[in-house]
Parts: sequence; C-alpha cells; structure tokens
Amino acid sequence: MDFLGFFKRLFGRGQPAPSRTVVTATGKTITAPERREGGRSGAREGTRVLVIDDSTTVLAVLRRYLEQNQYIVLEAETAEAGIQIARQEHPDLVFLDIVLPGMNGFTALRTLRREPGTKDIPVIMMSGNEQATEQFYAQRIGADDFMKKPFSRPELFARIERLLDADKVPKRFAAGATSQSFGGQS
Repeated sequence: MDFLGFFKRLFGRGQPAPSRTVVTATGKTITAPERREGGRSGAREGTRVLVIDDSTTVLAVLRRYLEQNQYIVLEAETAEAGIQIARQEHPDLVFLDIVLPGMNGFTALRTLRREPGTKDIPVIMMSGNEQATEQFYAQRIGADDFMKKPFSRPELFARIERLLDADKVPKRFAAGATSQSFGGQS
C-alpha cells in the first residue's frame, strides 16, 4: 500500500478493509474482516484478571496475551492460593483450571460462588483433560463460560468479550443467559 493509500484508508476514504473467508466449528462459512483490520472490543484497559492454573506454560501464555492488551494479571498455581488472591484483590475476571493439585477447580468455583465478596466475579473454567471437560458440561456448576485447552488468542478474547457489559467490564449475567456461551464451543 502506498503512503497516500494509507492515509485514505486511515480517514475512511480508501478501499474497504480486506476480508477473509472463515469456516466455523459448525462448518458454516462466513466472511470476516482481516484480524488486524477489524476492531476488537476488548475489556477496558486495567481490567484485573486472575489466572489459576498449575501449568507455568499456560500462565505464561495467558499473561503475555492479556498484558499485551493492557490487562493486569494476577496468578496462582493452586486453587487455595487463587481463592485467597480473589478474596484480597477482587479481580474483574477469573480463568480457573479444572484439574489442579489439592483442591480442584470445581470445588474452588463453589467456594468463590458461596462467598459474598467473590460470588459475582465472572469465571471462565479451563481444561485440556477430556474427562474434566465432560464432567464440567454435566455439572454446569455456576461458571460463566468454558475454554478448552489448548486455546487460541482469538478464542481467548472472544470468551472475554462475551462477558462484557456496556462499560466494557466483565460481568456475570442471569443464570439462564449464560447457557448460550456453552453451546458454541470453539
């Protein structure tokens, strides 16, 4: 693209943004804007996200993705440590692994939902373990969404965007409204 073309596009007088054809998980073909061209409506800058996972790799990847988008990342490698951080720091959003040493993610979620100070924090459960995934869907124990590992950067931010209110703050929605999040697993 030439220099003049750049400014035309920047000010809305150039050619339409490039697009690409995408096949969704359900086999439907859609046209989507190029990733770099389309606007991402992420959470507000400074959103505090707690990641509870015993994998240093998952912690590092999530930290990198989230910090690149100006989120503040809090980390815990055990459910017990994560609950303590949630009580003290009141994050805006929690990513919680199901399979953890000691207390598992299901028990941690139940604990977070019982306590007045943490019951309204949105929680996205994660797992790469097929049995844990099946158990999650069978129990539906109050999480706001589920993300299967391994995950992609676009999936991560799509999961966050589903939980944003009008002010771009992650929120829990009515219990019936969250079931739509689980149906379209990416």
